[in-house]
Amino acid sequence: MENQIRIVSTKKLLEKQKQQLLSANFIVVEEDFIAVKNKDFEIKTINDYLIFTSQNAVDSVLLNNDIAKIKTKKCFCVGSKTKALLEENGFIIEAHSEYAAELASIICNNYMNNSFTFFSGNLRRDILPDSMTLAKINWEEIIVYETLLTSHKIEIQPNGVLFFSPSGAESYMQENRIEDEICFCIGNTTAEALKYATPNIIIANQPTIESTIIKCLEYYKK
Repeated sequence: MENQIRIVSTKKLLEKQKQQLLSANFIVVEEDFIAVKNKDFEIKTINDYLIFTSQNAVDSVLLNNDIAKIKTKKCFCVGSKTKALLEENGFIIEAHSEYAAELASIICNNYMNNSFTFFSGNLRRDILPDSMTLAKINWEEIIVYETLLTSHKIEIQPNGVLFFSPSGAESYMQENRIEDEICFCIGNTTAEALKYATPNIIIANQPTIESTIIKCLEYYKK
């Protein structure tokens, strides 16, 4: 057992996701290092387009009393899973990308004369709002959920840790020290949150949980 690879996941995985690691004979410890709390909100006016950068924002908006009115507008979104969730619930996608920086480029280069309603969380990144402000685009932000840090002390010394968000990384480091373990990150912004803590960072090929797990499996097959 001492020779087994020990992996910590900073969010609880779906059973089929976890099974990939267990099938490789890894020891897996998983905890939710963040929690999401939906917020009530009112919409007085809706702009030309909607922006979603997370599935959490979609989930919260779907609970709003004005959802029928909201759905009349086309969406810009970040992430294939966010896009899929929107489409499953009757939204029409105008454009999407895997990263906020790419979406900012699309909006600022092609939609400067349009207005946007950005549904966000309290810990959202600045790159998209800053880009729209710099381009003098008319946009409004509505915070529709809160991300809460729920740190846990991990009792084992891991070989690797799976990180899925900057806030998850922050929460992990509140109670745990990163030493020689490898940090597998879902994307660039998550890796950025860890850059001062360790040089041992590997970024997934695609910003998905599945791709992060695959990167971990590939690393330890070497």
